[in-house]
Amino acid sequence: MRIALDAMGGDFAPRNMIGGAKMALAQYGRIETLFLTGDEEQLRAEMKRQQLQDPRVEIVHCTEVVGMTDSAVKAIRQKKDSSVSVATDLVKSGRAQAVVSAGHTGAAVAGSMLKLRTLKGIDRAAIATPFPNLHGTCLLIDAGASVDSRPQHLFQQAVMGSVYMKHAFGIPNPVIGLMSNGEEEGKGNEVTKETFGLLRAAKGLNFKGNVEGRDLANAPIHVAVCDGFVGNILLKGAEGTAKAMGALMKQALTASPWRKILASLLKPALKSAADKLNYEHYGGSPLLGVNGVSIIAHGSSSPLAMKNALRVAMETVQSAVNAHIEEEMAQYETKGSLWR
Repeated sequence: MRIALDAMGGDFAPRNMIGGAKMALAQYGRIETLFLTGDEEQLRAEMKRQQLQDPRVEIVHCTEVVGMTDSAVKAIRQKKDSSVSVATDLVKSGRAQAVVSAGHTGAAVAGSMLKLRTLKGIDRAAIATPFPNLHGTCLLIDAGASVDSRPQHLFQQAVMGSVYMKHAFGIPNPVIGLMSNGEEEGKGNEVTKETFGLLRAAKGLNFKGNVEGRDLANAPIHVAVCDGFVGNILLKGAEGTAKAMGALMKQALTASPWRKILASLLKPALKSAADKLNYEHYGGSPLLGVNGVSIIAHGSSSPLAMKNALRVAMETVQSAVNAHIEEEMAQYETKGSLWR
């Protein structure tokens, strides 16, 4: 497996990127080559500090970094020697099979769209983010790649999400829900209403119907489809709520000596619950729909999160998700487009 890691992307780069790379190389013998893109001097210094010595590491020197305030498309077009751009180029040229970045999300998406293009039958790429659910894992798609989606885009997202859950998670017949402001068929805006009709007419999809925001974590669904604007707000809202709940629990359990004793007894159970909500264990989110494997990691990713983002990259390559997406979309194309 050959993976390109944007080693200068992220809030704690290159420290956490190198830390994650070290963990992944130690655990995954399947990694043949790990390309680290970024300033060579900084990367070698950090590798020395963390005692990362592995013949599978190859540094690809870059002179530029995309800042968080940079315009996504302009950054890709103007900063051609940036770490995220060069990492994506490695996939485009075939030297790497996947790219992983925790840097500027917009730039990572734009770079993958512009350089790798989209799969046949797919108009827009979408970020597919695993979301902890009481019944397992729910895939939120799109979690922020694009906004102002049309019904055909949401339909394509449903297909991609279903395929990903089948082949990456091993769920034979994923249940799909369409995010709306009510479960009834007539709820939603014009885009979701039209999308509802498309999904209901697609016999190859296990479409449950409309689902609400609360269903994301509670209902037995495997894929939650929405526009990237809605998805990103949902995701950030859930992150904020989880952090607030954690802080409130800590305050409540340390408010008195007796509560501290209780907390010590409950620690294993609390840790188990917290681990299920911890983004570090999910690693990264695949950008589905591009002609290659591109993994988007959280900007503040820890070394553990980066290690797991590299794992997600390997799993996505091995499950041949892109080939399965094209096969699935071809079935709908041969039957005549559902939205024309």
